[in-house]
Amino acid sequence: MLRVFGRQLKRFRLRAGLERAEFGSRTGYSASTIAAFEQGRRVPPLRFIDVADELLDAGGVLQELKEEVARAQFPAFFRDAARLEAEAVELHAYDTHVVKGLLQTEEYARAVFAMRRPLLNEETIEQRVAARMLRQEIFSRWPAPLMSFVIEEAVLRRPIGGAGVHRGQLEQILLTGQNRNVEIQVMPLQREDHAGLAGPFTLIETKAGQRIAYAEVQKSSYLYTERTPVRELEAQYGIIRAQALTPRESMAFVEGLLGEL
Repeated sequence: MLRVFGRQLKRFRLRAGLERAEFGSRTGYSASTIAAFEQGRRVPPLRFIDVADELLDAGGVLQELKEEVARAQFPAFFRDAARLEAEAVELHAYDTHVVKGLLQTEEYARAVFAMRRPLLNEETIEQRVAARMLRQEIFSRWPAPLMSFVIEEAVLRRPIGGAGVHRGQLEQILLTGQNRNVEIQVMPLQREDHAGLAGPFTLIETKAGQRIAYAEVQKSSYLYTERTPVRELEAQYGIIRAQALTPRESMAFVEGLLGEL
């Protein structure tokens, strides 16, 4: 997809009679960076695509490729899951280490990526943050997908990015939880019974009625499509939700955490 976009970009640039250096100066990039975009060696920022489409009078052709280019910003192991997530009519997630990407603020996401080891370069961090924010368009879709999230209490107490970022993230969770199609629950540390000890996972149902489970650890991921493992994780998620605080109790809990800051 990056190569397809790059060929289209080059075609419109040549049609406009612009050299790479001149085009780069008008868009804020070096000639070598423009070459990397055109050769599919580098993911162009989404804002660059908007500027390039207008500057080259591409008639929206470049902008129409934004969604596919955005997927290229994801790590390879997450791209299939990102595509399914964007098409979901239902999405349910259990998280144990960090707040789910769909719920993250831009500052929290940037802090999470900055902590990756081996280190990500600044450009990659910004690309990943932009892609993560793009995923959150799911909240503005209509018909609205049904979504639920169960978050471990420890995740909500961990001040990733510092006090200001932590506060902003808790506030974001409260705001998102007000959506009629979203339910957020907290799994308290004091629970003696816990069905989620095997780790985080996400359940997705597509428009075609296919039910899929996604699990990720380190840089490896797996999409479960066979009915037996998906059904097992669905049952597990149901138990996890029953063991967690109710959505109303969970929002009150998050408000309490904010009061402690």
